[in-house]
Amino acid sequence: MTNTESIPFDYSPITERPKITWPGGARVAAYVGLNIEHFLVGRPSTSIWPGAANLVPDALNHGWRDYGVRVGIWRTIESLDRHGIRASALLNSDVAEHYPQIIKAGLERNWAWLAHGRTNSILHTDMGLDEERDVLTDIVDTIRAATGQQPRGWMGPGLTETFNTPSLLAELGLDYVLDWTNDDQPYRLNVPGMLSVPYSVELNDLILFGRGLTGPDFLQMVKDQYEQLRDDSEHSGRVMALALHPFVIGQPFRHKYLDQALEYLAAQPDVWLTTSDEIAEHYLRADSQVRPS
Repeated sequence: MTNTESIPFDYSPITERPKITWPGGARVAAYVGLNIEHFLVGRPSTSIWPGAANLVPDALNHGWRDYGVRVGIWRTIESLDRHGIRASALLNSDVAEHYPQIIKAGLERNWAWLAHGRTNSILHTDMGLDEERDVLTDIVDTIRAATGQQPRGWMGPGLTETFNTPSLLAELGLDYVLDWTNDDQPYRLNVPGMLSVPYSVELNDLILFGRGLTGPDFLQMVKDQYEQLRDDSEHSGRVMALALHPFVIGQPFRHKYLDQALEYLAAQPDVWLTTSDEIAEHYLRADSQVRPS
């Protein structure tokens, strides 16, 4: 394998593709990407106040992040359960060691488990081929051991990859990535067997609330996103990804707006509420039938 130093996909306008049909005649396939992350105490990471990020310990920012796994995720799980929605769990492999109760809760709910690096304190960059193969193997093996399931999807910490990541993931038995947030439909990468599945850095609580938007703003954006994708899907299905971080959306004053957003999605007659795994599986199966042998 060589590092080609090029993006792993070709240009494909959405107007020139075979029609996508979702199960049951649904027009929009929607999933919740639930980020379940572990952060290192002594390393700068996602921060609510960057001015303290280089302190060791950084009690302010680390405590803000830690709220997610201690409190916020349990509030979010209650809402997902209430509306019958399975999460697509974007899982740092270090979570298996530090928060086994969350793994247990996800297994009880049949979540889809995606590999999301080791920790969100370290981006997935600046590795040689052999080092990256070892790192990815450890991540995948750790998640498989903790969940009893082979992860099928990958999202890098901070949506990071190297040029070799898709090919190495394919070697390990994965078949899609979420890092390239450039489409409303799945598409094949230039790596045999590998897909890009839509994810969102726009309909993403970490980004939205970091810009000062409010809970009502979030709820309206979920509705607007769905309605436009439903309209776009008149001739071919679309994907809606809702990206959540429990230390953000799990805050008490935001939670009711998440619950209302999930209630809205669950009530739509033309939605397929599913997981990123099932979207990838359905697309691969259907696409293989229309491609020439």
